[in-house]
Amino acid sequence: MKNKSISILIVYMSLFVCGSIFAVGERTVSLGGSAAWNSIETRSGITEARDVRQSPVLLLTSTAEGYSAATGVLGTFSSLPEPALDLYISFDERAPGNFFESTGRYRVFAPANIERVDRSMARGGLGAVLFGNSASYITVTPQSRNALFAPGNRIGDFSIEFWLYPLNLENGERIFSWVSQNENNATQRIQCTASRNRLFWSFTNFFTSINGNSTINLEFSGNAPIVPKTWSHHLIRFDAKTGMLEYLVDGNSEAVSYATSSRRENNEVFIPISGQNGSFLLGESFKGIMDEFKIHSVFAGRSSVQKYPSAGGRIESRAIDLGEITSTVTKIDVTGGRAGNRGAIINEFRENGNFRFSDDTQMQFFVRSSDNPWSFNSKPWVSFIPGQDISGIRGRYVQVAANFYPSANGEVSPYLEQIRIVYLPGEPPLPPRNVTAIAGDSAVQLRWRPSPSTSTSGYLVYYSAVRGELFGTDAVLGASPIDVGMTNSVTIEGLRNGVLYYFRVVGYERVEGSDRLIAGEFSAEVTARPLIH
Repeated sequence: MKNKSISILIVYMSLFVCGSIFAVGERTVSLGGSAAWNSIETRSGITEARDVRQSPVLLLTSTAEGYSAATGVLGTFSSLPEPALDLYISFDERAPGNFFESTGRYRVFAPANIERVDRSMARGGLGAVLFGNSASYITVTPQSRNALFAPGNRIGDFSIEFWLYPLNLENGERIFSWVSQNENNATQRIQCTASRNRLFWSFTNFFTSINGNSTINLEFSGNAPIVPKTWSHHLIRFDAKTGMLEYLVDGNSEAVSYATSSRRENNEVFIPISGQNGSFLLGESFKGIMDEFKIHSVFAGRSSVQKYPSAGGRIESRAIDLGEITSTVTKIDVTGGRAGNRGAIINEFRENGNFRFSDDTQMQFFVRSSDNPWSFNSKPWVSFIPGQDISGIRGRYVQVAANFYPSANGEVSPYLEQIRIVYLPGEPPLPPRNVTAIAGDSAVQLRWRPSPSTSTSGYLVYYSAVRGELFGTDAVLGASPIDVGMTNSVTIEGLRNGVLYYFRVVGYERVEGSDRLIAGEFSAEVTARPLIH
């Protein structure tokens, strides 16, 4: 046998400690709660909220990029491409004075008396704008030639959408306007007002004939009444090929009109041309909440109006160090619940168990382990039920993940408050038992009973002619310690006759994917003196 050059981690208090030297009992590592969520490495479709529980929680984001689109009212859904987004105001900023338009194509001005509501009342994201003062409204003006409503632009296809939560919806309330001057210095206007609990739309001097000599005005309203103190989604879309202008409420078609010479399909289409010095006015004389105001440069199909995306979201933690390769996860505790606010505020808390609720809101949890923090991609995820015993998750590093799924109607999100990983700290192998030494001519034969630790990968034999040192160099097999593998006996040759030698045996565990060894406790010391027979 040859002595191997191996990096050995010897874990002991002193060379002569024979009792157990390792910490016993379970330990925990916490993610979330008072420990915050810094250990979460990746988040997809997940945001952090501070108004659900005392500690920040993770839940589904309600402001996913784009929205579902189709070629018609009953078309097949597909996600709108990012370049289609022309204007987006989320109203998520903490102060109304900080409201901004995310594409950079428009400038937003909100006066000091504009108010804001937080996530608990918002339709999407972290906040929404509250209008209540008749003199308070938000002004949005194009500041880039790339803006769809930049002065003189031939607009083509477009879609305008927003969420509305009216307090009473009294007749004459102006929710949304576009005001400018067309090339003939006539006032150009798009206006959305309240009339008999419905939204009334008018387009004045906005659609222009191909030769530019005439314009066409369109007016229409929705069929279904808008319910006060309830969120509703509103979408106006224009198809420049057919001239169809359509109004949808909560994804349902409410009105269709045609910007054509005959006001019907298959005639000359009048094209939208943006006027000069134009501005959007939001909430000009409206009492209620508005959220997620967007304009797209496409004829968007039926909008996906549910608050949370059906695909849900996912988190994955970083590699969490448990200290030793022999650490074992025994269970993972989770606290969380579900939260929503359509119609009535929902906040149901749960600790452990199966996180599936009556409305199909659900979270699913996974864990995996490795001795190498860089090798997780080759490790399979193992699902677990929070609070229940876990088996087979063993190693120095663990990683946890969770899938979040909304309710069947997309209005309620699960939330995650805290994850507590409960584990037994790793303990290197226990020492082999009943070590005996039989002297021979220039040799000593050692025997022992195996270590009771199932993690044992092999044994190291320490020897020396000086008590207390155990790092001799006489043996043919090499300097102490000698790696003898998984054998339970070995003959140490090349020793000096007449000299008393001291021996101890140590079990070890090999670190996955490396030559590093984790050595355990020393066995009881045995002695033998080689003699010539």
